Amino acid sequence: MINLVKDTINNEDIDSLIEWLKTYPRLTKGLLTVELEKAWARYVGVKYATFVNSGSSANLLALYCLLESGKIKRNDKVIVPAVSWATDLAPVFQLGLDPILCDVNLNDLAIDINCLENIIIEQNPKVLILVHVLGLVCDIESIRNLCNKYNVILIEDTCESVGSKFKNRVLGSFGDISTFSFYFGHHISTIEGGMLCTNDSELNNLFKSLRNHGWDRDWDTDTKLKMRTEYGISEFDSLYTFYYNGFNFRSTDLQAYIGLQQLKKVDAYCNVRNKNYKLYHSNIKDSIWKPVLSDTNFISNFAWPIISENRDSIISNLKQNDVECRPLICGSMGRQPFYIKNKGECKLTNADIVHKNGMYVPNHQDMTENEIIKICDIINNS
Repeated sequence: MINLVKDTINNEDIDSLIEWLKTYPRLTKGLLTVELEKAWARYVGVKYATFVNSGSSANLLALYCLLESGKIKRNDKVIVPAVSWATDLAPVFQLGLDPILCDVNLNDLAIDINCLENIIIEQNPKVLILVHVLGLVCDIESIRNLCNKYNVILIEDTCESVGSKFKNRVLGSFGDISTFSFYFGHHISTIEGGMLCTNDSELNNLFKSLRNHGWDRDWDTDTKLKMRTEYGISEFDSLYTFYYNGFNFRSTDLQAYIGLQQLKKVDAYCNVRNKNYKLYHSNIKDSIWKPVLSDTNFISNFAWPIISENRDSIISNLKQNDVECRPLICGSMGRQPFYIKNKGECKLTNADIVHKNGMYVPNHQDMTENEIIKICDIINNS
């Protein structure tokens, strides 16, 4: 079986974890969480990072913090790419915001820039959730410029694209907020886990507070003093004082320990994914759709995407040869039942092509060249 993904937590990691556990350390959120947050912020190239229990929680928290900060309000419009993930779109509904689905382009599967600008001009949205699809690198510079021009807050969902770079700058460093996932099979894993990043100190304090029930324990000293003074809170009472309608999205120091070990290997894993991506590109015949191969960007590919009218035949032949495959993310969000129940079906030209004809095949840190050649041969001959 050629698996779609492989666990990045190997025996060496587990042995190291066991030795650490023998020191009887604190397992709940503590100093290792802070250490991982600082290390991740350095890796991405931002000022602040907040470790949470999943990438989906990170997406929900990103939008909720914008509400709590007053940067947006209920019923404001939020643009979501039609080709994205359920928990890019679901928080928009859950928080009483109004989602607008935007079509994608068929070069890098990211949001279509012309479609995006038309929506911004016509509908005055407050937020864009930009999804970096499967590690492919979009024209983030143009998208960032559009957001600046029209005062649209940019959230980068980088859950599938850890380590990808636009002109040597890591994705996740362009947005007002960025989110990451450390789920099993992603570029690195903390079993379950996610991260929010920002350069905004106010948002960072909100992330830290709302992750932990809405209290002030993870704030910097000046912010604690300011808020306690404003509300007349004593040091003792501050232990159980809640400033916001918070969540419990904490992860643990056990997972932070794993994350710190994984971070040592992230560049090596990303390099393998990039090498595999190029091997796919050179061995898939030109008559089959391929994503753009850029000389200036580094693609840390999560899985190799295929768009083909012969999808059913390709899927059948892959399964017969014990190769795992999946739909291309989840097709168009405009065709998903939960979207249709809320807003009715949304037809978008390119997203519908992806929905009908899209799929992806394995790429991970343990793949061999022979496995990739085998998969390419199956695709080419289906």
